[in-house]
Amino acid sequence: MDPFLGETRAFAFGITPKGWAPCDGRLLSVQQNQALFSLLGVAYGGNGTTNFALPDLRGRAPLGYGSSVAIGAQSGSETATLTAAEVPAHTHAVYASTAAASTAAPSTASLATLPASVSAYAVPNGSAALAAGAVATSGANQAHENMQPSLAVNWCIATSGIFPSRS
Repeated sequence: MDPFLGETRAFAFGITPKGWAPCDGRLLSVQQNQALFSLLGVAYGGNGTTNFALPDLRGRAPLGYGSSVAIGAQSGSETATLTAAEVPAHTHAVYASTAAASTAAPSTASLATLPASVSAYAVPNGSAALAAGAVATSGANQAHENMQPSLAVNWCIATSGIFPSRS
């Protein structure tokens, strides 16, 4: 069965069949591919005068178009960096005890109650250095992978075939 001109297919092999081109965003000549250009226009790029681009599906999943998504629109990202506003609300527990303090080493102990005769507070003077991890924003502000599970196949577009009729 002959393909429709401009039809895309996923092939399970790594060669581009005759009459097809890889969906890799390459530019084609308008003059040499007038019928295909009449279908694609510049939806995927190109200047529309001398060239136009094929769809580029490398590293992308195809998405059906509709009223809110135009043909050729690209969205999404392979990685994402979250801002503090995008991190879900959460808490970091501070463990304390109402028992009297019994050790000077905090290795496995909690904050404890001090005797009333011991002063535990002072007027702040800005000179105390607290552990950065206890009071600073946590995280490395690095991008993380944001890809859905996928399987790589060879997406190609028909550069010859039956010109699709409008229904």
